[in-house]
Amino acid sequence: MSSKPASKVVAPLKDELDIVIPTIRNLDFLEMWRPFFEQYHLIIVQDGDPSKTIHVPEGFDYDLYNRNDINRILGPKASCISFKDSACRCFGFLVSKKKYIFTIDDDCFVAKDPSGQDINALAQHIHNLLTPATPFFFNTLYDPYREGADFVRGYPFSLREGAPTAVSHGLWLNIPDYDAPTQLVKPRERNTRYVDAVLTIPKGTLFPMCGMNLAFDRELIGAAMYFGLMGDGQPIGRYDDMWAGWCTKVITDHLGLGVKTGLPYIWHSKASNPFVNLKKEYKGIYWQEDIIPFFQSAVLPKECTTVQKCYIELSKMVKEKLGPIDPYFQKLADAMVTWIEVWDELNSAAVAPVADATKKDASSSSKK
Repeated sequence: MSSKPASKVVAPLKDELDIVIPTIRNLDFLEMWRPFFEQYHLIIVQDGDPSKTIHVPEGFDYDLYNRNDINRILGPKASCISFKDSACRCFGFLVSKKKYIFTIDDDCFVAKDPSGQDINALAQHIHNLLTPATPFFFNTLYDPYREGADFVRGYPFSLREGAPTAVSHGLWLNIPDYDAPTQLVKPRERNTRYVDAVLTIPKGTLFPMCGMNLAFDRELIGAAMYFGLMGDGQPIGRYDDMWAGWCTKVITDHLGLGVKTGLPYIWHSKASNPFVNLKKEYKGIYWQEDIIPFFQSAVLPKECTTVQKCYIELSKMVKEKLGPIDPYFQKLADAMVTWIEVWDELNSAAVAPVADATKKDASSSSKK
């Protein structure tokens, strides 16, 4: 992949969207994304050693939070934010004050479409979020709101207004998002297939959500985007985005919102170690045979009319139904409640903006 950046592009919703990046390393990868990201505000969540200095290229407007900041801002409730796992990214969702979030991993680069043009992943996510979804009836031409497409014959006219889109789930060229067993049996497999399509995931259908190329409407569904308890001190890892996706899909289905998957693609540059991944995943691989049927059968009561009410109800169901499998799920259910408490505390209209993170202004090289 060439790292030569393209020229600056138009930045839609630049004042309404935050880009959240979890990291343990210098963010040199931003240079390739500069034309697409430099007009947006970044929220960087530094995992691991808080005394380590993370280098961010000049010219980006960002806030950087490390574990010390998380502990200071949330106090005892910081226990709900994972440590030594990319699940820490959800802290960025928590402190954002924007309507939309795009989150990306630091090993993801700009992909090219079949014509060789750089893909503006962020612009495609925004398009996905700003156009309706079709969760209640499948359109065989996929996205009917896309230029050159429409609803096919037989599609109910009463459903053609669609539903608000809450989540836009992007895909990856090069290294696929495989679990450890699949990585081990297919170590050289690369995804070279570019499928030029966006689909709404039907109501009642779960999906494996990947957090490395993901956007969502924070006002519509942000309170459900909790990436669980993973990593240090926990018996499981690499299921953070899966957990958030399953919870989110149950809630979007209940509230009549849509989830899209497909475009945009990013270039996933490196595969993580499958043996390390297997150690993190093995309990999740075993547990998901119970977890997925749990979510497939979960029915939220009609009294749950907000994301927060839905999520609290889901936490009760997790404790009751999954708690007997392992004490971890009792702890996770409690953390889900804590997450909603801090979400409401930090997102109350009366709460002042979170301060004292490491800040940098795009026009200045000094830290505030």
